[in-house]
Amino acid sequence: MNDPVHVIGASGRSGAALCRVLGGRAVPVVRDAAKWAALGIPAHPARVADLTSPETLRAALADATLVVNCAHARHAGDILAAGPVAARYVFLGSTRRFSRWADAHGDGVKAGEAALLSSGRSGVILHPTMIYGAQGEDNVQRLAALMRRLPLLPLPGGGHNLVQPIHQSDLTRAILSALAGHGQGAIVVAGPQAVPYREFCAAIARAAGFTPRPVLPIPAGLLIAASPLTLLPGLPRIRPEEIRRLTEDKAFDIAPMRAILGIDPISLDAGLRATFSPTGD
Repeated sequence: MNDPVHVIGASGRSGAALCRVLGGRAVPVVRDAAKWAALGIPAHPARVADLTSPETLRAALADATLVVNCAHARHAGDILAAGPVAARYVFLGSTRRFSRWADAHGDGVKAGEAALLSSGRSGVILHPTMIYGAQGEDNVQRLAALMRRLPLLPLPGGGHNLVQPIHQSDLTRAILSALAGHGQGAIVVAGPQAVPYREFCAAIARAAGFTPRPVLPIPAGLLIAASPLTLLPGLPRIRPEEIRRLTEDKAFDIAPMRAILGIDPISLDAGLRATFSPTGD
């Protein structure tokens, strides 16, 4: 299938990664044409639309047969209302919809999922775990920058809760598979296995070229209270909600990802090597 793909949020990290792979098939749908142009990605001319403006969104999607939304999933209802009924839709959600810590982000993802499931349209909402490895991402890069400045790594509960991050390349492959007609409804996409957060941090340090920091177990409440200190110059900002999410396991069954989308994700070590390599994407 070589149909054009309308990519909403094309100038974001996952949107740009997808457009780099799609090349001339990509039809970027963006709010800021100048920001898109600065990326220098070969594609169809950008279409400017505001997700809160049905008229501009309807015009941008008028001829779409394949639509990917890399903006927040809370806009799914508006996109489905504006887009062609016969089009195939792929939305990016988040596994934050499963968190016990309710927040606007997770609630918006739930609303987007509900909009797709109730629409009767052909489509998938992919719920990725933490995404790393995209150009300009600030998950593992920010954590590496923080660890370089610390002799000890303070982690709630000693960092034993599980994480299962997914490399951007695997997320892009999952999107392409969903566009090709594989799957319907909601599918979690994640790395091959969950690891304790402390091991995740150690793997980042090794990939970034420095010695893993000893872990200092500390109560989550104390870390949350100290989080304003990360506003100091030279320290990456750590938000209280990020600390809270470190106190719950984020481990997911990826059998549907493998069986339906045909994606066997790369290992964490391989993904981190690519992320910190001078030629990593």
